[in-house]
Amino acid sequence: MTHELQSIIEQAREWQQQGHKMVLASVVALEGSSYRKPGVRMLLNAQGQTLGAVSGGCVEKEVQRQAQSVFEDGAPKIMTYDGRLRLGCEGVLYLLLEPFEVSSELYQAFTEALVQRIPLSIQSAYQKEFGPMPEAGTTLIIADKSFPFDARTRKTENSLCFTQSLPPLFRLLIIGAEHDAVQLCKAAAQIGWEVTVVAPPDEQKTIDFFCGAKQLITPLIDQLDPQLLDSQTAVVLMTHSYNKDVQYLTALKNTYPAYFGLLGPQKRREQLIDRLLELDPEVELAFIDQLRGPAGLNIGAASAAEIAVSILAEILAVTRAQNPIALKDKEGAIHA
Repeated sequence: MTHELQSIIEQAREWQQQGHKMVLASVVALEGSSYRKPGVRMLLNAQGQTLGAVSGGCVEKEVQRQAQSVFEDGAPKIMTYDGRLRLGCEGVLYLLLEPFEVSSELYQAFTEALVQRIPLSIQSAYQKEFGPMPEAGTTLIIADKSFPFDARTRKTENSLCFTQSLPPLFRLLIIGAEHDAVQLCKAAAQIGWEVTVVAPPDEQKTIDFFCGAKQLITPLIDQLDPQLLDSQTAVVLMTHSYNKDVQYLTALKNTYPAYFGLLGPQKRREQLIDRLLELDPEVELAFIDQLRGPAGLNIGAASAAEIAVSILAEILAVTRAQNPIALKDKEGAIHA
C-alpha cells in the first residue's frame, strides 16, 4: 500500500541521516495462502530496529536473522518461509532482502508524486531460489523514470519480475469540525489514510484540534475545490448544520468520489436531497444515488469513536466492493 511505502521511505531517510545501514524485505511471491500478500515490506537497520511487517508476526524474526548476511556483504538474497511446516498455514512466502538507500532524487520525486497524486509502480527482480542473488533488486517507477532502491540493482533476462501498482494515497475529506469529526480524523489516520478536514469559515479551529490531519482548510462553501474529490477520496459530510450541509452538497453536486457519506438519520438524508432538488432540479440522479446516509455500518455504535469505526468500515467495504458479513460466514479465503 502507498502509505506503507511512504512510512518506509520517511523512516529510511531518517536512519540514513543517522548513518545506519538498511535492508528492505519485500514479499515478492506466494504459493498458497498467507496473512499478507506480495507487495508488503519491512525495513530493518543494522542496530536491530524495524518498521513494518510482512506477516502477522510469525515471519519477522526469521527475516531479521536472514538479513544479517545482507548487512555484512551487501548482496541481495531470496529467503523462503514455509508456513505449512512451521505454523500449519497454507502458504510459502518468497521474500527479497536487499540493501536499501534513499537517494535525494528518489525522495524528491516520491514526495512530489504524493503531493500531485501521481500513481506509482514498483518492480522487483527475483528468482524462486533460496540464497544470494546479485541480480535481484527493486526499482520504483515514477512517471516513467526509474529509481532503484540499491544503486547496484541489475535486472537480468532470467529474472522473474514482481510488479505492483500503487495508487495515490487514499484520502478522507471530512467536512465538519465537531468532536465526532475529531474522532473520525484520528481513526482514519491510524489506518494510513491522508485526512483533509474542511471546516466552515466561521469555525474557530486549528489543525492542532484534529489529531492525524494532513491539512485543515476553511474555504467559503461555494469556493470549495471539487478537484479535491477524486476516485481515491472518500467524503463524509458532518457539519451538524442542515443549512451548511445543503450548501456543501450544492457545491459538490458534480463530483463522484469513492464514497460520499452523510451523518444523521435516513429522514435527514431525504430532507437534504429534497432541498437540494428544490435549489437545483437538474442535479443528476447518479449524484443523489451515491449519497450514503446514515453513514456507517450497523455495528451498534454509540460513542463518537465507535461511530468512526462504523463509518470507516463502510468506506472500506464500498471501496473494496465487499458485502459486510461475519468472517465465520465467509466462504473461501478471509483476506482479499
